[in-house]
Amino acid sequence: MKKIRILIADDHGIVRKGLRLQLEQYQNFEVVGEAAEGRDAIRMAEELLPDIVIMDIAMPNLNGIEATAQLVKKNPQIGVIILSMYSDETYLTRTLSAGARGYLLKDSADVDLHRAVEVVAQGKPFFSPAIANTLLEDYMLQLQQRGLQDSYDLLTQREKEILQLLAEGKSNKEVASILDLSTNTVETHRTHIMQKLDLHSTAEIVLYAVRKRIIS
Repeated sequence: MKKIRILIADDHGIVRKGLRLQLEQYQNFEVVGEAAEGRDAIRMAEELLPDIVIMDIAMPNLNGIEATAQLVKKNPQIGVIILSMYSDETYLTRTLSAGARGYLLKDSADVDLHRAVEVVAQGKPFFSPAIANTLLEDYMLQLQQRGLQDSYDLLTQREKEILQLLAEGKSNKEVASILDLSTNTVETHRTHIMQKLDLHSTAEIVLYAVRKRIIS
């Protein structure tokens, strides 16, 4: 059995120890290293080649979001799971734009950590369930305040299929292959989806899908 190699990056020794103990309960997980700050995390990831990096958002010398951006730029395959106390959309958008695939709230890490690692190791996104609730509540409030209808119903069946695949981290080429379409057709659908939903980036597509429970 191939083990999932994990690097833990957090500036609190007690948090790193707790995460390590929790992860090492599972036979298919291997903690290959611990970093106490962002620059160390980047250096160690280059040396140890982990599949997953569990990254604290607030660290000295280089914060988790900047460290994530540099890691993903060097190795797009790496799965970064951000560990944070904040569930607001600003942080979520910034971490997704940096290339993180998971976002875990510290107060639910003991429940969600194992599943987060397994899901992100498969190349899929993972968010603490509480985040989806917060996003949905904010979204419904915005709709009420502006007197708007939910634009999801404007999408065609095909566009809804494509939205889910894109939110799951698939590229245009992969979506084209799954649905037996040309890449150009997928790109056209993607443009229409973003226009209809008023979305402007891949990060916003993912957040929208989490909010709507299209992905978990």
